[in-house]
Amino acid sequence: MPPLPPELPASGPIRPKRLARAFRAFGLLATAGGFALAGLLASLWLDHRKETFLPEPSGPFAVGRTTYAWTDPGQADPMAPPGAPRELLAWIWYPAAPGRHEDVAGYLPAAWRKAVENRVGPLLATFLTRDLSRVHAHGIHNAAVAQDQRSYPVIFLRAGLAALTTNYTSLAEDLASHGYVVVGFDAPYRSFVVVLPDGRVIARAPRNNAELFAGAEQQQLAVRLVQAWSADMRFALDRLERLNTSDPASLFSGRLDLRRVGVFGHSLGGATALQFCHDDPRCKAGADVDGAPLGSVIAEGVTQPFLFLLSNHGNEPVEETRPVLANIRSIYDRLPPDRRVEIEIRGANHFLFSDDGALLKSPALRRTLRIFGILGIDGRRQLAITSYCLRTFFDAYLKGTGPSPQMLSSSLYPEIQVLK
Repeated sequence: MPPLPPELPASGPIRPKRLARAFRAFGLLATAGGFALAGLLASLWLDHRKETFLPEPSGPFAVGRTTYAWTDPGQADPMAPPGAPRELLAWIWYPAAPGRHEDVAGYLPAAWRKAVENRVGPLLATFLTRDLSRVHAHGIHNAAVAQDQRSYPVIFLRAGLAALTTNYTSLAEDLASHGYVVVGFDAPYRSFVVVLPDGRVIARAPRNNAELFAGAEQQQLAVRLVQAWSADMRFALDRLERLNTSDPASLFSGRLDLRRVGVFGHSLGGATALQFCHDDPRCKAGADVDGAPLGSVIAEGVTQPFLFLLSNHGNEPVEETRPVLANIRSIYDRLPPDRRVEIEIRGANHFLFSDDGALLKSPALRRTLRIFGILGIDGRRQLAITSYCLRTFFDAYLKGTGPSPQMLSSSLYPEIQVLK
């Protein structure tokens, strides 16, 4: 054992001068730590207030965005209080006629921003998340549908767990710019919070919050949520059919090609995409973005072409990842080779498939996440790779015009690893 420094004797009383020096040292360390924390908070606060633009859509079409509120009074919502009908707030992105910049819709409407801020609290709302009023998307509010084609294929989007649909605006806008109508929706009592046109603000019910449960209870709740979201998707598809054929005043009257319907989702939304394709033959192709399969689809599989798009889970406990990957492989192996694709994006993070990948810009926070191995590739690059994979897959199976999805490997994106 090395000798103690001379100012710290092994025994005997500590002299007053040495005690004073020790207190001064502790004081300097505390002051330095305080300045570092204050600097980090100041950096986060300044970053919170910056104007931020989502990635520019890569396709030839301008993008429109509109919303619908749908209610099914004849069908009770199994995840809502007894007797409450199924209600959905649908967000739709679509190929649009070009419009003026001032017509671009806000990333999230003001009433929704207020509801989100009230739910997350002042610390998250002020320091650890973006000021959503300063986040800019590209969708033109209620723009006319582009006249380039008579109709456009439809892709459903399902968010992860209770995340809002708008958290995936980057992916939705990119697909819309390539000629797809992208439909996502939020549901009262299941989404983080929902603001309905009549002014009601309805947050997720604690009994529907899978983060409050563990083990078998959490698994059972997750399965129920997937079943409910899949049923919502079927209801939404019924409503789209009505808009397409029975509502001449609709933006989408005759403009939806419902013979070509796809679906993708992230995390729990990926499990929902699988279940929806299992449940509804109107689904023609689907993609699971880093989601663990749940429910009857594990045993029964799907018949539609399917893409499994994964992040790198190599650093996670094997006992957690092995059963998930085994379930994915079981569904994958039962599909014909020309109807299945499995991809891993090297360095991708599970949580950055949403717009968080574009909004995480604080250098201090990015450095911290890299130090702890949480952040690999840049979030915007992860979104660009994800957009490329999704549109290439859906082009092949919904449009029949794109390259074979088995050829998704690209020199532009060496992070893509096509798994066999």
